[in-house]
Amino acid sequence: MKLLEQRCTHGAPALDAGALAALMLEVPQWQLEGQRIVRSFEFKNYHETIAFVNALAWMIHAEDHHPELTVRYRHCIVSYTTHSAGNAVSLNDLICAAKADALYEERKRA
Repeated sequence: MKLLEQRCTHGAPALDAGALAALMLEVPQWQLEGQRIVRSFEFKNYHETIAFVNALAWMIHAEDHHPELTVRYRHCIVSYTTHSAGNAVSLNDLICAAKADALYEERKRA
């Protein structure tokens, strides 16, 4: 099942290196930085940046899996790690990364 079609689950364990590498292929814009995955989303202006952050907030709330966000004038950096999995990357992080990518693509088409 594709990441985009899945839902986050409470208590998701850390992924092993092989599973992580395979799943990262579904979210190629994301980078592994230590024990987290990170992506910077670019926008035309602050209004578009905040609109994306607001859309992202709805998805985050629905999935109950919260990233670290850095919001600047024309971009938003999203960083995921799972604290309950020992501050490592879990399936939940990748599910939310795929959903964030879909939100971004939807906003670009609008």
